[in-house]
Amino acid sequence: MRRVFGVAWVFLLLGFSTEITRAATFNLETATIADINAAFDAGTLTSEKLVQLFLKRIEAYDQKGPRLNTIITLNPKALERARALDEERRQSGPRSLMHGIPVVVKDLFDTHDMPTTAGFLPMAKSQPWRDSFVIQRLRQKGAIILAKVNLSDWFGAAPAGASTIAGQPQNPYKLGYVPGASSSGTAVAVAAYFATAGLGTETGTSVRNPAANNNLVALAPTQGLVSRAGVVSNSFTQDRAGPMTRSVYDLAVVLSAIAGFDPEDLLTQGSIGKIPSGGYTSFIDKNGLRGARLGVLRDLFSSTPPEQEGVALIEAAIVDIRKQGAVVIDPVTTGIELFDMIRELWMGRFEKNSSVQIYLDRLGPDSIFSSMGEMAERHPDLVKESTVTRSRMGPLAHNKEYAAALKTRSVTRQLIVSLMDRYELDALIYPVRTLPAWKISEGMSSSEWYEKTGAEAHNRVSAVTDLPALVVPAGFTREGIPISLEFLGRPYSEPTLIRLASGYEHSTRHRKTPPHAPPLKGEIISYSARSSGRGKGQSRLSLACSHLAYS
Repeated sequence: MRRVFGVAWVFLLLGFSTEITRAATFNLETATIADINAAFDAGTLTSEKLVQLFLKRIEAYDQKGPRLNTIITLNPKALERARALDEERRQSGPRSLMHGIPVVVKDLFDTHDMPTTAGFLPMAKSQPWRDSFVIQRLRQKGAIILAKVNLSDWFGAAPAGASTIAGQPQNPYKLGYVPGASSSGTAVAVAAYFATAGLGTETGTSVRNPAANNNLVALAPTQGLVSRAGVVSNSFTQDRAGPMTRSVYDLAVVLSAIAGFDPEDLLTQGSIGKIPSGGYTSFIDKNGLRGARLGVLRDLFSSTPPEQEGVALIEAAIVDIRKQGAVVIDPVTTGIELFDMIRELWMGRFEKNSSVQIYLDRLGPDSIFSSMGEMAERHPDLVKESTVTRSRMGPLAHNKEYAAALKTRSVTRQLIVSLMDRYELDALIYPVRTLPAWKISEGMSSSEWYEKTGAEAHNRVSAVTDLPALVVPAGFTREGIPISLEFLGRPYSEPTLIRLASGYEHSTRHRKTPPHAPPLKGEIISYSARSSGRGKGQSRLSLACSHLAYS
């Protein structure tokens, strides 16, 4: 009897080791990258199976059913890549959290194995010879580039969010309504879960605006955190690339994969020493709002009649944030008409010709076009008017209006940062937009909507200050159209924004599946997951048990 008690005593002292089996469920509709990796680790899911699930959804909802119309090029070797990554996982383990994870990317990112069209029909066969920096990083981490997706045509005349190569994408929350521009295809594809995550780009609000219209989480990072090399752009000053996901956790995983120094984009020098060594996922915190200091930037609220329902949802979000223990300073203000100032600071009107030239030169001698001017000359009936006018922009060195815009950007940034410093704020909060998505049939751009209604379709304060902005869902209008809240931080404060946004996400849970892309059969898998109950004294316990067994 004493022998039995002795064994029990050793177990308690050194730490009992066992494996606990529990019931688990993989649900494609709600799965984060953590859930996917758990199913991978359990042997329940493979990357090949995951790709197949997404391909079935694309088949059911993109060109059939609601015809969401997001895909420009589907990677013909996606399943082959998935099988190779599954075998690599079996042989040597995963490369990263992104190993075997399918991603869709706006068709501005160069991919050596698929064309980069910029949505422009004459560029349908424009084949880069190498990947853009961020695509290279994703592949190195084991991600699968599943598809290149639709967008606002970079050069051709097309409605907002549409392209001359693929036409008009649909909003999966409200068919017939705009999905947002210009990263429209990425937003719709991620919202309808055609992939786990996506990449977008913006000059003004083209990551955050479509994310808001599609109930997504998205980040416009600090300028210099993510490389733009190998990406068709509007502005070398203002363009940014950022992740679009269905959860803050997934955003943190993707950001960890793509952030970093790229010698081809020297603005990324600023990121050196400012990226967390362990990545961004450690900043996920369900209590991330507790004790935070947030300022409500009332300068970025607009309240025309079409916006009143959206404003009410943002006011409710502010109440929710207070309930989670944040200190909310309301109002804070710059004391100027901020909307009027930032509306004039879209740098693409000056820099697009030069930015496109940088991209075309990178393609080398096989580039379909040698310049944006050549596009306008060869396709006068297809290009939009701005392509013609911006192709004629002369040297910028002596352009006084351009110099004034650059100076105003700098002053605006100083103004916003000093406002945060004055109140010792972790971040500013305000609506991404309070104007809900409008009908495609209206045929108007956001600027035309402003002229018609006086409503601010979106704000560009993050874009004109280079400051990071993270978007989170804040609820739905009575018609089911999403509205979103934005957190704006200091330079390289992405860890803080992720902490705040994850706290808000956990306490509100506004994310839901679009009604026009419901779950399909086979997307829920039940399995037995094993978790180790191994204590710290495992090796000592084994030795002790051996001694007792044979003594």
